[in-house]
Amino acid sequence: MSKFFTVGDEQITELILDEAARVIERGDLIVLPTDTVYGIGADAFSPRAVEDLLEAKRRGRDMPPPVLIPRVETLQGIASDVPDDALKLVGEYWPGPLTIICNAQPSLDWDLGDTHGTVGVRVPDNETALALLRQTGPMAVSSANLSGMPPAKTAAEARDQLDDSIALYLEAGESGGREPSTIVDCTVSPMRVLRSGGLSIDALREVVPSILDLGEEPPSEPTVEEEAGDESGDSNPDEPKRADQEAG
Repeated sequence: MSKFFTVGDEQITELILDEAARVIERGDLIVLPTDTVYGIGADAFSPRAVEDLLEAKRRGRDMPPPVLIPRVETLQGIASDVPDDALKLVGEYWPGPLTIICNAQPSLDWDLGDTHGTVGVRVPDNETALALLRQTGPMAVSSANLSGMPPAKTAAEARDQLDDSIALYLEAGESGGREPSTIVDCTVSPMRVLRSGGLSIDALREVVPSILDLGEEPPSEPTVEEEAGDESGDSNPDEPKRADQEAG
């Protein structure tokens, strides 16, 4: 039988979070509020718990959950070779609706699914989630819904979908229909948006101008022949003038 708690009074909330942390530590699942949508949380370092999370959502290993962490400093412990531009983004937008995909630390003993050596990481801007993460450490967290269904706006809605597959539900009111986090792949150069969400491309480019939007292609590199032609100054008189030459 699942437990259901409403987060409210500070002293009571502290006791509830202690109980939620014990649930995570023993390898069971919880539903918790975040700054975007409600999520299913599991111990990121428990393969069985992560497997249970995927089963609760009816999702395969090909869609591994991201990992929530309590502070920026934790990133270096679970990710490797984080580029400077990624650090600029998290310095500006964490806590907040930004998930970055990085190379995972190869020494970590975990199994989030078919990650191909990467991990999605985020610091949520929600005090209940952060307080819990400070107790549990990194948690694998995915939206609290069955695969293909809309994310739950409340813990009660999540319970309607997930029922007793979750050991403990934390209710903190309606999420307000906020967008999920924006996902940026930081393992490629230039970095690329994989999912649009709570942060716009304009906001991202204020920090990293070179970042590519969803579906956008990088500028093409000049060919060897083009570079040789530029250096020699040769041109074909039968070739149409470029637009910038005509405008000149």
